[in-house]
Amino acid sequence: MYKWPELRKSLSVLVLAGFSLAASAADYSNIGRAATPKEVAAWDIDVRPDFRGLPKGRGSVDQGQQVWDGKCASCHGTFGESNQVFTPIVGGTTKDDVKNGRVAALTGNSQPQRTTLMKVATVSTLWDYINRAMPWNAPKTLTTDEVYAVTAYILNLGGVVADDFTMSDENIAEVQKRMPNRNGMIEKHGLWQTSGKPDVKNTACMKDCLKEVKITSELPAFARSANGNPVEQNRTVGAVRGVDLNKATVVKVSAPAADEGLKLAKQYACTACHGVKDKVVGPGFAQIAAKYKGDANADTNLIKKIKAGGSGAWGDIPMPPQGHIKDADIKTMLDWVMRQ
Repeated sequence: MYKWPELRKSLSVLVLAGFSLAASAADYSNIGRAATPKEVAAWDIDVRPDFRGLPKGRGSVDQGQQVWDGKCASCHGTFGESNQVFTPIVGGTTKDDVKNGRVAALTGNSQPQRTTLMKVATVSTLWDYINRAMPWNAPKTLTTDEVYAVTAYILNLGGVVADDFTMSDENIAEVQKRMPNRNGMIEKHGLWQTSGKPDVKNTACMKDCLKEVKITSELPAFARSANGNPVEQNRTVGAVRGVDLNKATVVKVSAPAADEGLKLAKQYACTACHGVKDKVVGPGFAQIAAKYKGDANADTNLIKKIKAGGSGAWGDIPMPPQGHIKDADIKTMLDWVMRQ
């Protein structure tokens, strides 16, 4: 127990420390500014399981099929069956699952591959992910009504909603009551609520805890070159780190120092599917240059392929149409590609 003089001294130290912190904080009072409501709204786009954040809108199954065929099917298949690259979205659920809210196939091995509709518990998760991340080559380009429509089409493929159904912000809560795995989400854990139990068990480190700390994520050496050089694959959103197989060191992908063709290829996310030298999902740029070397009609034919999309030239995996890219930018990229 503290004696009064000792306690008074301790309190004095705390008060002085408080003044010191206040003085330090004052040094930063003129740095930065408050975000405007418009800036906050641009970031505040998440939709929660209770549908907070869901914008008003509507979209039918038929409208969703049109959007799907034009912007989604090339990667995810006409009926959500996907292809060699992407896992299936639809399949593995039954009428009983829709009725009971628990996917029976998850408890055994009757389904060879777990699909999205088998696992996802909340319809808001589907809506939110489609809204913020799809299509892969042009995220956040779908309108609000298109997101409702595509979500409705996916759920229709899974037997959750009828063929003539129109999903909206007014009836999405009723759709939630038919999600096949709505009762499959565990909530009693620390990630869902702070009073829940942790989902892992271990003992706390009490000795030399900070002696060596290394936080990393990497592919094993044997798998690194399976889909080309990771450092050459980049989406247009967010910071990216990758292993440069040519240097075998971890590097940060920054603004490309190459010429304008490569800059545009990265800007339009072409490098998400095409390596500079090696095949990723589609052929490497060097492989394309080799195939069309000496072809007088190469530019004309490749421009059509890029704008319209399609499959067959390099295998079964289709290329999504890139109609949003300017013709001048395509020509600049092709000039660069043909020099590889």
